[in-house]
Amino acid sequence: MSTVEKALAAALYAEGDEALDTGASLLAADPSADEELRLRGEELLRRAWERGWQPADVVRLVRRDLEEVHEQLAAGLITAETERYGQRLAPRFRAQLAELAHAQPPRADRFSYATALLELYRLLARLPAIEPVGPIPGAALASVPASPHEPRMLTRIRALLAKAEATGYPEEAEALTAKAQELMARHSIDDALLAARTHSPDAPSACRIGVDAPYETAKAILLDAVARANRCRAVWNGSFDFSTVVGFDGDLESVELLYTSLLVQGAGALAKAESAQRAGGRKRTKTFRQSFWTAYASRLGEHLAAVADEVVTADLLPVLASRDVAVASHTDRMFPQTTTTRVRGATDPDGWQDGRAAADRAERRGPGGPSGGLARRRGS
Repeated sequence: MSTVEKALAAALYAEGDEALDTGASLLAADPSADEELRLRGEELLRRAWERGWQPADVVRLVRRDLEEVHEQLAAGLITAETERYGQRLAPRFRAQLAELAHAQPPRADRFSYATALLELYRLLARLPAIEPVGPIPGAALASVPASPHEPRMLTRIRALLAKAEATGYPEEAEALTAKAQELMARHSIDDALLAARTHSPDAPSACRIGVDAPYETAKAILLDAVARANRCRAVWNGSFDFSTVVGFDGDLESVELLYTSLLVQGAGALAKAESAQRAGGRKRTKTFRQSFWTAYASRLGEHLAAVADEVVTADLLPVLASRDVAVASHTDRMFPQTTTTRVRGATDPDGWQDGRAAADRAERRGPGGPSGGLARRRGS
């Protein structure tokens, strides 16, 4: 049995720090084992890809469960492992790799380095199978021609959302976000009409979007609202802090852009709301923030759906309905077992009011009252 095999046997299949220290000591004392240790890490990553994981999923879990040094190690290992595939990587997979390009390898003594690496390998070795959202590295890729109007449209949408995030005026932020949603809806309709006219074989696909703590239940509801407004479906996996969004490719990109922007806008609005509450002599709590995010998600769901519906005319309904059926069917095939979980309602009236106000400053409606929400979750 090699040094690496002994170290992995001690660290991966035994519990406790003592077993981990034993494995790290073996590796630290044997520099000749470094190459085999690297290859074992790449094997673990390859197994993760085959089990449905993608680079962003792995890094997100490492960031949640371990420390920054492990995240840096994971980024370096992923970059090295995927070099062998060249261009045989799906676009979304390749885009995730680009986010890791500037990761710096940690500097540490051999024992500390070996300890961190074994801790990372232990996490990778225990990854379960999850629903795949694209071809694994090296697999044959389908050639899908890009829509000629897509880059310009997405550029406009990104510009609108960037302005919404940067402005200090809530009314302007809402107007810009609404315009972005309108463009997304029109973009989706254009793609649907083009596919219908050309009898395109285009079919739904899926992507995963991180739903990070804190207040992840409210954020999952927000993502679900954004997905539905853009003719997609979202299924939340609370165990691994992500939702799988199913839809046509153009709509999936819209969902990612809008959800990310709304999180930024919501965080800014929450900070202002808390500042105002403190200025009024009221202490803000976790309950206030939970109520804020719940109300923010609820109100934005109503508003985005209304904006999307405004651009749909009666003659478009048959074409859009067929795509909705395709998305629903694809979701059911990916997730034959899901549950709808009722989320605890908002209990802080101030947080609820401030959350709704953040979602709809320009044209405020009646608050309706605090309530819970629904999140579709992956079945066990």
